[in-house]
Amino acid sequence: MVAARPARAASSRGRAGRAPYARRDSTTARAHSPRPFDRSGVTDDIVASVVRQWQAVNPELDTGPMEIIGRINRCAALLQQAEDAPLRSAGLTRAEFDLLGAVRRTDRELTPGELARETFSSGAAVTKRLRALQDRALVERRGDDRDRRVAHVRLTDEGRALVDRLLPDQLAYERSVLAGLDLPGRDELASRLSELLVQLEGRLGGARR
Repeated sequence: MVAARPARAASSRGRAGRAPYARRDSTTARAHSPRPFDRSGVTDDIVASVVRQWQAVNPELDTGPMEIIGRINRCAALLQQAEDAPLRSAGLTRAEFDLLGAVRRTDRELTPGELARETFSSGAAVTKRLRALQDRALVERRGDDRDRRVAHVRLTDEGRALVDRLLPDQLAYERSVLAGLDLPGRDELASRLSELLVQLEGRLGGARR
């Protein structure tokens, strides 16, 4: 017959077995908790509602990145849904207008490769857009004098006139989109977004459209 083990020993081992799952004291919890995101001045919006829901189910989550990236994504989605009214009225997409604008603002002929870099687009996408713009007689291409494999793109008179007519209307439309922000707020937002963009381009690059 096997002798029964002393109750004290069993209790001691039970406590030892539970030690890794012991609740942290308040000092340890504070040391490992993420630094809270400063929400002063944050307007209550759909992202704030999402953040509150996550914090309710997991209070230890650091939702700071969500509050920034979530709002950037939401703004981008709304702007894409609204589209660009002046461009749409002219039968142009934003990507097509960017191509026309790149040739206009550089004020010289550009190769498709240069256009891809200027508009951060893939070569295939540039080729497709150029074909559509050429069909509308807004751009024309000529072969290189030394290398016939290279094409040079320039605006036609119609293309130049269209860009010059649309750009003020497009800027006025974009200004109306930002009407809820005062001028100092716009300047600060532009500066902060520029800082973020430089960091992301340096670290992550980006997908060509």
